[in-house]
Amino acid sequence: MLAALVALGLTPAVAEAAAEGPVFVGGEAQPVFDPKDVVRESVWVRAPVDSDRDGHDDEVYTEVVRQKATDRGLKVPVVFFNSPYFSGGNDVANHGVDVELYVPNRRGGYDKRDGSLLKAQADERIAAAVGPNPAPIRSGRYEDYFLSRGFAMVYAESLGTGKSSGCPTSGGHNETVGSKSVVDWLNGRTTARDAAGAPVVAGWTTGKVGMMGVSYNGTLPNAVAATGVEGLEAIVPIAAISSWYDYYRADGAVVAPGGFQGEDLDVLAEYVYTREDREVCKPVIADVAARQDRVTGDYSEFWDERNYVKDASKVRAAVLAVHGLSDWNVKVKHVAQWYEALRRHGVEHKIWLHQAGHTDPDTLRSVEWRRTINKWFSHYLYGVDNGIEREPKATIQREDKTTWVDEADWPAPGTSTARVYPWAGGNAKGALRFESVPGNAVVESLRDDASKLAEDLVDLPASGNRLSYTTAPTTAPVRFSGVARVDLAISFDRPAANVTALLVDRAPDGTSHVITRGWTDPQNRVSPSRTKPIEPGRQYRVEVELEPNDYVVPSGHRVEFVLISSDHDYTLRPRPGAGLSVDLTSTVLELPVVGGVTALRRSVG
Repeated sequence: MLAALVALGLTPAVAEAAAEGPVFVGGEAQPVFDPKDVVRESVWVRAPVDSDRDGHDDEVYTEVVRQKATDRGLKVPVVFFNSPYFSGGNDVANHGVDVELYVPNRRGGYDKRDGSLLKAQADERIAAAVGPNPAPIRSGRYEDYFLSRGFAMVYAESLGTGKSSGCPTSGGHNETVGSKSVVDWLNGRTTARDAAGAPVVAGWTTGKVGMMGVSYNGTLPNAVAATGVEGLEAIVPIAAISSWYDYYRADGAVVAPGGFQGEDLDVLAEYVYTREDREVCKPVIADVAARQDRVTGDYSEFWDERNYVKDASKVRAAVLAVHGLSDWNVKVKHVAQWYEALRRHGVEHKIWLHQAGHTDPDTLRSVEWRRTINKWFSHYLYGVDNGIEREPKATIQREDKTTWVDEADWPAPGTSTARVYPWAGGNAKGALRFESVPGNAVVESLRDDASKLAEDLVDLPASGNRLSYTTAPTTAPVRFSGVARVDLAISFDRPAANVTALLVDRAPDGTSHVITRGWTDPQNRVSPSRTKPIEPGRQYRVEVELEPNDYVVPSGHRVEFVLISSDHDYTLRPRPGAGLSVDLTSTVLELPVVGGVTALRRSVG
């Protein structure tokens, strides 16, 4: 009877009782439970890891919020939020970035910083903690929504934070194990206790779990899914990291998340270190500081531990990957490479791209967003055949911020590489053409000045600190979808330099918008894992991969490619003066154009 009334729209927003259990209309769970009529429990879940080195397994502090009907035999699935932020954070200083770039010594080794100094600096930066949060943990945005629709809510504090034991390691194996252990407990594979030490079992749940969250809170679902844990049926990672190396490094270059210059793994670990014991984790965080290697920027086993993309084949959960196309904190590369790896390994997948930055799309007040996550969890946690898995794989918000389009996949079908070539005049405005520059060598140069913002250099009519090349105005819109790259024939007058590439939309009135950008350390031209010295004056092939994007250049605008050295807001900032020289006859820009070179030629050719 209740289901019929809901279908007819004749029930109140929340029914006082739900004797029939959850109700679904049009494949979506309906608000038939009172989100205030709940049972709240606090437990400590055992995690089989001893990251604080105290001789005991770590414990994950966990709070459960479930419908009272679960005490009467109703079994429900879980929406699980895991976070290192529930108990706040510490006042922690970032690393200085006005430093010289690393140069390998003559013996080819690395000039490592003293480990004891690193430990002392780590100890010094750990300020007084906010401390475990005495208030109940909850998601103000989603708790009532999911509870009223028949999903229990579970919250857990990451290891080393709040009331959990263990240590924070910014994406380390122990954090993944801690988060996974909550899924294991919900499926009867590990134990938990209450504050008095009595065992607590999760007999009220079906064991089906969905994880979601934003930023670090969205990264943990990626990490847990990459273990292949049974019972994790679906995840919704929002603005989430897929490889921590790509959050703090770029092809050997030390880079920053947008707006957080100088932050690194150790700084983040210190920020979230809010458990009561202020001493036990200091050696662990000092080890993170030493092993993250801000000197060479090389990829290593330490970073590989924090790379979830390599384990995409283990993922059992269906993944609804969500990201902002204007997110320069967790950059778009994270969702792009994760999504591609999941697709390649046959994991159930869908991607949702919006125009905002580092945020939850729920802040955009999109009815379609709530509909999508409802159907996603209704299907994968309750088994409702609502067709969500057969819908178009990509949903994209367009630049007008009102239009949403569904497409078969992402990058957009029909996208292929269009190659364009820079022609002389780059200190003012050179041209971008479809034919390479003829001749043996046409060399143009710039000189680094890290004190100048990239956006300011882009807008200068002429400058010796950047090279700029532009197409003719477009006669029809041009859409980029995916990854742009530039393959440079380049030499340096110093043994170390940053290389930064930018793709720009230039409006008819002269204003500009940076579509995307990318960075590399030319010492890592062979591999992100290997620093190889540069000989000043010698020419090298250096590729810069720009951050993925999906962007429509309007009619009448120009597409502009800009090359600089240091990027003030993202890279390390050495003293001005490094010289870079580019041979245009052997340099090519590759653009991911919907419709390929034919569409680009039709618009700007």
